[in-house]
Amino acid sequence: MSGANKRSGIDSKNGYELAIRRINERGGVDIDGKRYRLTVRYYDDSSDPLRAQELTDRLIRKDGVKFILGPYHAGQNRAVLTTVERNRLPMIDAHSVAREQESRRNNYAFAIAASPDQYFTSALEIAAAFSKKLGKAANDLRIGMATQDDAFSRQVRAGVLSDVRRLGIACIIDDQLPENFADMSATLDKVKALKPDMFLVSGHESTAMSAVSQIEESGASVPMVAVTHCQTARLTQAKPKSSAFVFCPVQWDRAAQHEGDLFGTGENFARLFEKAYGYEPSSVSAQAAAAVYVFADAFARAQSLEPEKVRDAISATDLQTFFGPVKFNAQGVNSEKSVMLTQIIDGEYVLVAPGNWAGRDPVIPRPSR
Repeated sequence: MSGANKRSGIDSKNGYELAIRRINERGGVDIDGKRYRLTVRYYDDSSDPLRAQELTDRLIRKDGVKFILGPYHAGQNRAVLTTVERNRLPMIDAHSVAREQESRRNNYAFAIAASPDQYFTSALEIAAAFSKKLGKAANDLRIGMATQDDAFSRQVRAGVLSDVRRLGIACIIDDQLPENFADMSATLDKVKALKPDMFLVSGHESTAMSAVSQIEESGASVPMVAVTHCQTARLTQAKPKSSAFVFCPVQWDRAAQHEGDLFGTGENFARLFEKAYGYEPSSVSAQAAAAVYVFADAFARAQSLEPEKVRDAISATDLQTFFGPVKFNAQGVNSEKSVMLTQIIDGEYVLVAPGNWAGRDPVIPRPSR
C-alpha cells in the first residue's frame, strides 16, 4: 500500500474489506455446521517483488496463514508463485496473470482477471469496425504503441502484436520504455512524424498520468488514444482535459450486466462501495472483492479448511458474480473473463464494448482540443 502502486493497493484493500464485511454480515461461512468469520492479515510489499516474496513467506511460516490473496502487480505475483506452490497453499490473485501461470500447470495459484494480452483487443476491434470514420479501410489502419518494460505490459504488447496480425493492421511504432518512465518525448516525436491512426500506452498509474499529459503537451494529434489504468490513475479528476475521449480498457464496469449472489449487480456493488468509502470503485476494487467471494464459495463447497480440499474446490469453481463469470482452466486462469472497454466522455467512463452493454457508440475520431 505504498510505492509505485500505492493507489491500487488501497483500492484493493477496500475491495477486500467490503466483501469480507458483506460475507460476515451474512453470518460468515458455514463449514460442517460451524460458522467462520473471514479476516485478512495485510503486509505492505512497497511495490517490490522481493519484498512481496519475503512477506508471503512470513505469512506462511510465522503467521500460519493457509490461504493467500495475491499481490497487486504482475511482478510481485511472479515472485510469490514459487513460494505458494512450494508450500502447497492456495492463492487467488485478483489482479494479474503472470506469464508463468499461463504457460504451465499451476496446482495452487488461481487468477480471476482476464489475461493482459486482451487489454487492447476491444480497442483495436473498434478501430477496425469504425475505420470509415477515420477515412480508411480496416486493413489500411496504422497504430503505434509505447509499453512499459514490466511483466504486465510485456504481456499487453504481445497481445497487441497478435491482434494486429489477425486484424491486418500495421504497427508502425513499437517502443518499450523503462518502468515508471517520466519522459516519452522521443516516442511522441515518432507519433507526430508518422501519424498513426491509434496510439496505445501500457503501464500503471504513473504511466497513464504521464502519457495523457505528454500527448497533449507535445501537440501530437492522434484520432484514437487508448491507455491502461485510467481509473486507478484517477484521470478524469486529475487530468480532465488531456484525458478527454481516451479509451480505457477495464476488467469491470458498473454498467456491465453481470450478477451474483453476494452483491447482486455491479451497480449495487458500486453503490455499497461508494457508501463505505466515499468514492467510485475502480475495477481494481471489484476484482479484489470478487477474489474474496471466490474463496468464500470454495470454503463452503469444500466443507473444510484443509488447503488441499479448498484448492480442489477452487479448481472446480463455476461461479457467476457481479464481476463476471469465474471458471478456471488447467493453468488456474479464469478462462471465462474478458476485458471491457470504456471511453472518457464528458468526464465519465462510458462503457463502449462489448457492444450489447455499450452505453453509446464511441466518439471517433478524438475531437480536436
